[in-house]
Amino acid sequence: MIKLDTNSIPVTYPDDSHTDLESVRRLIVLVPADTNYAAVTHRVWELANALGCHILFLSLCGEEAQEASVRRQLITMSAMVADGRVGAEARVELGSNWVSAVRSNWHDGDMIVCFAEQRTGFLHRPLSQILRANLSTPIYILSGLSIQNEAGLHRFSQFLGWIGSIAIIFAAFVLQVRIMSLSENWAQTSLLLISMLGEVGLIWGWNALFS
Repeated sequence: MIKLDTNSIPVTYPDDSHTDLESVRRLIVLVPADTNYAAVTHRVWELANALGCHILFLSLCGEEAQEASVRRQLITMSAMVADGRVGAEARVELGSNWVSAVRSNWHDGDMIVCFAEQRTGFLHRPLSQILRANLSTPIYILSGLSIQNEAGLHRFSQFLGWIGSIAIIFAAFVLQVRIMSLSENWAQTSLLLISMLGEVGLIWGWNALFS
């Protein structure tokens, strides 16, 4: 991983990337919910103005009822940064998977912009780490983002994740105890294997809801 410092703002690229800042045509800015939009807008405008490139403000919305509110915020951000040198647009994707959202919007010449404070998933990992592990695209990481109610949302997400995982494990245990009561060994082996695979799949699927 190559790390460079530009005005104390870290820039990171995948090891196999030869992209430089001058070749960037568009910034895909990942905007989390409950964000200090004014601070985000100013930082992004500075970067886009320096590079002379277009901006796509991209956000995720877990509930369709909140989509209109999030879209209004992004449109406001777009209007604030748009000028003769910088153009901007806004897009909201339903769901919680940032990797899928980026893949569906990324084109050659794009650079992903996220914030060091952004965290996601069941383990509350930094979004930049998840993006680097799943995408071979240049990533620009800004710092200093203020996210409202982040700690409370993280604790609630952890609580739901652990409760769901424990419930799945308990249900699988009860099922496996009943399978062990079967007298035919081949049936026991087959059903136990199926139940264990199903248990792993359910736990993975449940945790994926929070990533």
